[in-house]
Amino acid sequence: MFSIAPFSQEVEPPEIPGRFKEDFLGFSYGFRPGRSQHDALDALATAITHTPVNWILDADLRSFFDSVSQEWLVRFMEHRIGDQRIIRLVRKWLKAGVLEDGELSVSETGTPQGSVASPLFANVYLHYVFDLWANRWRRREAKGNVIILRYADDIVVGFEHEADARRFWDAMRLRLEEFSLVLHPDKTRLLEFGRYAAVNRQSRGLGRPETFTFLGFIFICGRSRRGAFQLQRKTRGDRMRARFRQIKEALRTRMHEPIPVQGQWLRQVVRGYFAYHAVPTNSRALGAFRHHVTALWRRTLRRRSQKDAMTWERMRRIANAWLPPPRILHPWPDRRFAVKHPR
Repeated sequence: MFSIAPFSQEVEPPEIPGRFKEDFLGFSYGFRPGRSQHDALDALATAITHTPVNWILDADLRSFFDSVSQEWLVRFMEHRIGDQRIIRLVRKWLKAGVLEDGELSVSETGTPQGSVASPLFANVYLHYVFDLWANRWRRREAKGNVIILRYADDIVVGFEHEADARRFWDAMRLRLEEFSLVLHPDKTRLLEFGRYAAVNRQSRGLGRPETFTFLGFIFICGRSRRGAFQLQRKTRGDRMRARFRQIKEALRTRMHEPIPVQGQWLRQVVRGYFAYHAVPTNSRALGAFRHHVTALWRRTLRRRSQKDAMTWERMRRIANAWLPPPRILHPWPDRRFAVKHPR
């Protein structure tokens, strides 16, 4: 039966060999114990809010997992691991190949798709290729403030000065090319974003600051009720529409189940969605998600009978009985970040 995972959970990565966990830098998130997606979102929001940055480089690596140089990856592993038995195991893992339609294909580049070790290899690879280099560039080359955040192969870098941003972009392109990686020319963008972006653009006769996406959210330069700068996060519309399509397809297979059975399942789906997306400033998207789920449920129930007895009033009573109300579940980013990373 078609099903949707009720809760959004991150798969726990395999244990990192050697002392890589101690070597990884603070701005590296993703597939690391205690560094979830919300930890990365909190860190990025806190950095943009409290650090004077005016430009954001939203970097996208084209076909990262297919482009990783296996030769370089093994050399990086050997730099920290002296046990050749583990190195031989890594080589075998990389040469394991992928079985599709009964045919085994082995590639000389990249990591095996779907392998539990691929996220670990990605962190090790980008630690040496990007993290150490970017941290050194920030200390030695930057003229102003620079913030860096990486979640797996998703990279966001903030700059105080546009000149720093453009020099970093050029240097980063060359650095990645040395290790068989390429920035996506259409998806990698430099945009004016931050506390003073709206004022600066207005003084030049330009429109509102652009937005960028990170880990399923749209980041927006907004204003609080008092008129102060407020970094706002909103669920990506395409991700929400994709979830509706999944729910619609699943409801078709559950059409003739009793309403309590459908309600228990939908409660898990909505609760799992809220567990990830119920962040401050995202209330409207939560309400819209619950409303559309209710509409899909009503359409399914109406198709069970020729009699159109499922009015909206009755449907609201059923939804209120089974679906959790939209409410914010996560604290403001700076509060949770301050608890986990006290200064």
